[in-house]
Amino acid sequence: MTMFPPNLQAARTRLDAIRPAHYANTRNALDGAVTLLSPYITHGMLTLPDAINAIKRRHPLKPADKLMMEFGWREFFHHVWQHLGDGILEDRGPAVSPVEYAQTLPDDIRQGATGVPVIDEAVRTLYATGYLHNHARMWLASYVVHLRKVHWRVGADWLYGHLIDGDLASNHLSWQWVAGTFSNKPYLFNAENVARYAPVATHAQWHSPGTAVDQDYEVLEALAKTTEQVGPEPGNHPACIEPALIELPPDCISSTLPALKRRVVELVHPWNLGEDTESNSADFRLGVIHLPFHHRFPWSAARWNFVLTRMRERCHGIFVGDIKDLTPHLVDSQTQTLATLNPGYAESLQELADEVRPDRKMFSEPEELCPSFSQFYAKVSGVSLTRKPPPKINTKFNTHKQGRRNGARR
Repeated sequence: MTMFPPNLQAARTRLDAIRPAHYANTRNALDGAVTLLSPYITHGMLTLPDAINAIKRRHPLKPADKLMMEFGWREFFHHVWQHLGDGILEDRGPAVSPVEYAQTLPDDIRQGATGVPVIDEAVRTLYATGYLHNHARMWLASYVVHLRKVHWRVGADWLYGHLIDGDLASNHLSWQWVAGTFSNKPYLFNAENVARYAPVATHAQWHSPGTAVDQDYEVLEALAKTTEQVGPEPGNHPACIEPALIELPPDCISSTLPALKRRVVELVHPWNLGEDTESNSADFRLGVIHLPFHHRFPWSAARWNFVLTRMRERCHGIFVGDIKDLTPHLVDSQTQTLATLNPGYAESLQELADEVRPDRKMFSEPEELCPSFSQFYAKVSGVSLTRKPPPKINTKFNTHKQGRRNGARR
């Protein structure tokens, strides 16, 4: 049975189980009370405002609460994405000098055969479920970047493809946060940190004594600043098979489009899989799969199954190809869609649709780019967070706003 059934009832069940106080007290542990809502939020089955309103009907929830702040991280990452566009895919600041990072991911990492239990277990869990706890994502990214000297973008693209909840902004900016190009310093962890958040009773297979991560932070920091990478642990280690990342499942083909003349057509993209709103006047819902995006960012079969199952349930038909090729089919129709920041989809839908509805957000969007989460959250919520001075974001690269196109923490 899949960990994330692709339906609205599964999302509502997860919502009903949330206890904000329990989340705040346990969320850092691998067996903590995390929400498991991220795939449903990423793909628009659930909006953050709707999730918050549902939780508030049962529990008090204020901007200063940890759950609200963690929801706020997703809005912060999308805030940065809206201002920088594809700039989130480039270094936002200087990397650790004088390291030259590799542009390929070693096979032993892809196969979960590094000999470091915390890393190998993270890879196996990722492939089996399409999901990782936030701490496991950070451990994996830190090992890949700082100990194996692989560029964060290589690791981020790989992880994004296998995550069912993969969000370009949240994922890639989180990898930059770990790498130190989007934070004050690189994120490091050691075996003691793993032992603290992976209880022996339930997660003994994650513990990593005697490996490259079983060192003091001073040693790890020195390693992060050298050009030498640690390599896999000595000996032979059992490997797993990496699921293929694909542009599209082989059995997914376009539906035959009926006559759309003088119809109101809703263009439903993979991040817009929720229920219709009262303002939606469409009488035909057309799912759209924009292949140029998926050629650039392929997904696992598990993620495709999640998206297409729900899209087929919600839509009258599905178009597969370049969205711009839909133009002659929609000449005499009224078209509407929900905004997205995903490249390719965003520009093509903006040109094709007569109405692009903004994505619903928790907070009002600041006009100016906020360079840190603490600054962003203080501005939108009024909650002041005690943080180190915020890092500067290099805004010289692709610093455009996206017009009508609007956009959990890890």
